[in-house]
Formats: sequence, structure tokens, C-alpha cells
Amino acid sequence: MKRRYRSNIVLGLLLLIIGGWFLVQQLYPGLRIWEDLSFSWPWFVMGTGAFLLLLGLLVGAPGLAVPATIVGGIGALLYWQNATGNWESWTYTWALIPGFVGLGIILSGLLEGKIRGALSGGGTLIIISVILFAIFSSILGGQNLLGPYWPVLLILLGIWIIVRTLLRPRNRKAG
Repeated sequence: MKRRYRSNIVLGLLLLIIGGWFLVQQLYPGLRIWEDLSFSWPWFVMGTGAFLLLLGLLVGAPGLAVPATIVGGIGALLYWQNATGNWESWTYTWALIPGFVGLGIILSGLLEGKIRGALSGGGTLIIISVILFAIFSSILGGQNLLGPYWPVLLILLGIWIIVRTLLRPRNRKAG
């Protein structure tokens, strides 16, 4: 069976199961487990990320790991902000989103069997994300981990980029 047909069948089955569950809950309100559990709304965002990852696994599309980790990571940030009431932290927590992309690239590479390139690209994004988070949280009043020394991270990031560029093998054509 072709990948596209398989993907459509799996998606159709997932929608049938989810739709059937919600219909049963409408007809028999006693089965509404969502109301009994203490889930807050960010759980639905994280659940959407988990659904995307599961869908990618089922239909053989490992690339869905990237949007799944972005959505799931943002859901986790929203959960933390909702639990703590620290909504102003969004001024610097957005810097973690490239790290979520990097995590998705690594996960996608694992699923595709292309881990070496995925670790390189995804790892770079994670490092940049952590550095940006540390810088912006220090500047904007979040976690003041670095105090007045946050520019050192910019210097180290610049050195790292230069060294990495100089050490990268080049494809030179003769002639």
C-alpha cells in the first residue's frame, strides 16, 4: 500500500476514534473524564503536540516531530506560566522555541536513521536557544543567572561560530 493511502487511512481512523469518543461523551455525560481530572487548558496544547508526534509515527512522516516538539514545548511553557501566574516571562521564554525546533530535528533524525546530521543541526539550535534564553532572561528581569556578565555569552557564541566555520571541511573545485 502506498504511503499516501496508508497516511490517509491512519488519519481517518484517528478522527473516527476521537470523534466517536466525543460523541459517546455527549450522549453519556457520566463518561466525561476531562471534567473529573484537574487538567488545565495548556494540557490541550501539549496534547496536540503529542498527537502530531503520534500521527507522524503512525503515517511514517518523521518530519512531524519538528512541529510536534514546537507545539508541545509551547504547551509546556504555557502550563508553567499558567501554574505560576508568571505571564510576563514570555518576554524571554520565547527564546526557547529554537531549542524546541532543535529537539524536533534530533527526534526526526533518530526516526529517519540520520542521527549524525540531526545532532549537528539540532544541537546547534538548542545551544543557541539556551544562550538566547540566558541573555534575554538576564536583560529582561527573569532568571538573573549571569548578572552583568551576559555579554560573555555573545562573545562565546561568536567565537564558537567562527571556529566551527573555520574547521568545517570545504568542497573545493579544482580549476
